[in-house]
Amino acid sequence: MGQVIRMSKAVMIAGVGGQGTVLASKVLSLAMMRAGLDVKQSEIHGMSQRGGSVVTHIRFGAKVNSPLVSIGTADYIIAFEELEALRMLPYLKKDGFVIVNTQQMPPMPVITGAAKYPNDPVSDIKGRGANIIAVDASGIGKEKGDARAANMVLLGVLSKHLPYPEQVWTEAIKESLRPVFLDMNLSALDAGRQILA
Repeated sequence: MGQVIRMSKAVMIAGVGGQGTVLASKVLSLAMMRAGLDVKQSEIHGMSQRGGSVVTHIRFGAKVNSPLVSIGTADYIIAFEELEALRMLPYLKKDGFVIVNTQQMPPMPVITGAAKYPNDPVSDIKGRGANIIAVDASGIGKEKGDARAANMVLLGVLSKHLPYPEQVWTEAIKESLRPVFLDMNLSALDAGRQILA
């Protein structure tokens, strides 16, 4: 199944409740297991029912002891929303990548006026020297049938960075979703894979 990752890889998936972060985490974990890797995952749920943050730590490799990603060690941050990408940036390692959906969903403190949403989180991230791939994943997902398919678009982008065949991803999606949703989500995954083609 391609080159084996000897050193473990660390991925953080961050978003807002209802965006599909938990499903994305499940698909990523299953795909890496199908690739023959040891996988550890840990989810941290904020007030997800009220649009709060949801963050998942995932580590995979030949042998992984803990799912938790430490500050400055994430190979990839997948953010479903721009501010979440900016918030997670301290976790990114020097040569890591931020894959971000160019969507802005103000959190509750911004909605209530207690805080201000940054003017341009993507530019802030670029200004800090991070590698960033900004994608209108929600727009692409909507074109495929549902904006919530943004999660598969983002995973499609990630999949091009990892040395495993598309088959492990498609099988993970088939294992995670009901048949009625398969075509849309497989198409969204493929669209994400084409972004870096």
